[in-house]
Amino acid sequence: MNSEQLRLIEELKIKQGDTWRVLKIMSEFVEGFDTLSHVGPAVTFFGSSRLSQENEIYKHAYRTAFMLGKLGFHIITGGGPGIMEAANRGAYDAGTVSVGLNIQIPTEQKPNKYQNVSLKFEYFFVRKVMLVKYSMAYVIFPGGFGTFDELFEALTLMQTGKVYRFPIILYYTPFWQPLLDYMKNTMVEYGVIDKEDIELMKHANAPEEVVQIVLQEAKDKLKLLKKEDPLNPLVEKLDKILKNV
Repeated sequence: MNSEQLRLIEELKIKQGDTWRVLKIMSEFVEGFDTLSHVGPAVTFFGSSRLSQENEIYKHAYRTAFMLGKLGFHIITGGGPGIMEAANRGAYDAGTVSVGLNIQIPTEQKPNKYQNVSLKFEYFFVRKVMLVKYSMAYVIFPGGFGTFDELFEALTLMQTGKVYRFPIILYYTPFWQPLLDYMKNTMVEYGVIDKEDIELMKHANAPEEVVQIVLQEAKDKLKLLKKEDPLNPLVEKLDKILKNV
């Protein structure tokens, strides 16, 4: 077998691998859309996987999810430990839909036991689509690279007009203030973002503050849906939540 024949064989192997990868990606999208079709109105929680249940931030995340769950909101997380577990646990105890969108990674991502809807993804970008598509607000607790990745992903989508604007709630100001100061004093000053971009983020230091922001978003979304998409199933669900407040 000459070198040209070997080259063609290697190219076919690569193309075959890419084809199967595309099919795997498609299957994750299909499964996600099918499983989550009944989810909503939902609030997505982000935060560190490393915070234990003794941590005050964990307790705040649990309380916030519990309160939103009692009102009728569904709760979505990345499905792992830490803040994700706290939010799923709060939702589970509140008796609402508790969604975990788990990701396959070598470390840290062990699914928590408080999910009554659970999916496992191999590709981060597929999971990101699910998180954005089925959420009407993000509550972002202190976290690491993954949390920051989700924050800036959402900010980028909103800044570029790729998704409707929805509340991005930064929880616990002492953690986020240095980042906000950097945005204001460095990024705005250098002209790489506008001052208005910082206003895409809201702030909360108590579960009750998060609830009020989400309820206001629910009112705004209901008004918009009644005008633009009155047959949307969320209309009835949001109307029921707001009537019981």
